[in-house]
Amino acid sequence: MWIKRLQLALIHVAVAMTLVPINSTLNRVMIKEMALSATLVSILAALPYLFSPIQVMIGSYADRHPIFGWRRTPYILLGLLLTVIGLAIAPLVVFIMPENFWLGLFLSMLVFGAWGLGYNFASVSYLSLASEISGEKERSKTIAVMFFFMISGIIATSIGLSHLLETYSPQILKEAFLIVALIALVLGLIGLIGLEKRQKDPVRTLSSEDRTPWNDLIRGVMGSSQARSFFIYLTVLLAAILGQDVLLEPFGAEAFGLSVQATTRITSIWGTCMLAALIFGNLVERWTSKKQVAQISAWLAIAGFVMITVSGFIANKTVFYSGVVLLGLGTGGSTVSNLSLMLDMTTERVGLFMGAWGVANALSRFLGTLMGGMVRDVATQVLQNPVSGYLVVFILEIILLVVSLFLLKNININKFKKQVGELTLSEKAALLGDSA
Repeated sequence: MWIKRLQLALIHVAVAMTLVPINSTLNRVMIKEMALSATLVSILAALPYLFSPIQVMIGSYADRHPIFGWRRTPYILLGLLLTVIGLAIAPLVVFIMPENFWLGLFLSMLVFGAWGLGYNFASVSYLSLASEISGEKERSKTIAVMFFFMISGIIATSIGLSHLLETYSPQILKEAFLIVALIALVLGLIGLIGLEKRQKDPVRTLSSEDRTPWNDLIRGVMGSSQARSFFIYLTVLLAAILGQDVLLEPFGAEAFGLSVQATTRITSIWGTCMLAALIFGNLVERWTSKKQVAQISAWLAIAGFVMITVSGFIANKTVFYSGVVLLGLGTGGSTVSNLSLMLDMTTERVGLFMGAWGVANALSRFLGTLMGGMVRDVATQVLQNPVSGYLVVFILEIILLVVSLFLLKNININKFKKQVGELTLSEKAALLGDSA
């Protein structure tokens, strides 16, 4: 079982590591070096989240339509290939925009869209496979291994990419992206070899749950006041914390003149702090309530954004990096505490509420990414200062985090369970696997 866990982790790492160059390094290059609109960049970055609803259709279709006896492997392979090809081609099409903007934009949307489609194909398929291979009792261990390796892979990718970009040029960037794409492809293929048993007459297993359309998920959640409150809370919190994804590296370049190599390392610093907070937060939950951990984590993230904002006013890199550390710690702590709350806020209607929390995650990422880019551009035009545009976004995210703390106060798990029923321990273990 441990070998299969490691193989699943390799696939998870392979898909996740394609995210780092596209969602951080390339964003910085487009906004800073190419002077493209942050709104345009945020739209491209948000495309994967726009495709998130198709996960329901992909999962449902794969449940019923195995290919040559494999239910998950072909879809994982297709998703892996799309993410790898999208990563390799992305810098090629983006650099067309300075010469032919509309052609470059059209090709960029196709490539970013293909990457997003591949990400959704792969993620829903390998998480379903992880659930089926592990069974109820082993799911939590499998997901823990996959999640740990994913964060470690993101950190390693960021460090490796920063070394490749020690001297920046468009050609070096293209070569670096190609190297990361090839490594991701190799890791993903190694993970796939012999992972899923081929069945001569595959039938739908009990672990393949019915998947509920998103409009049904929303209607079901809105029927409970506590579920509705938690849904809104998650959306606001994640939009605040994750809305900086597109902007943090360009801000470092604009405010402090950091090189492409230096800003790429920001992801590794943030990821390391997040991983440490994940481990620490899991231990702390044994002695304090989940809501308290969530509150402390939110305040850490607020402190991080405050320091990042102050660093822009006083032009101090030390304060900026300190803010990145606090933001990473706050993000990690929020992940642990809110995942635990989510498990408690999910009832015997597992498919319904698990899907709803997935909707909140995708919606918040989409809204947060778009909000960050659009607000930055508008604020920059009004204030006539690029750095000030970023600071307005960070201040807005501080306000959203404060709002999320007020929303959290109104959430009561006991009331929720009375409204919609309580989840058994075995169902919580199964749910942990589906949520990660």
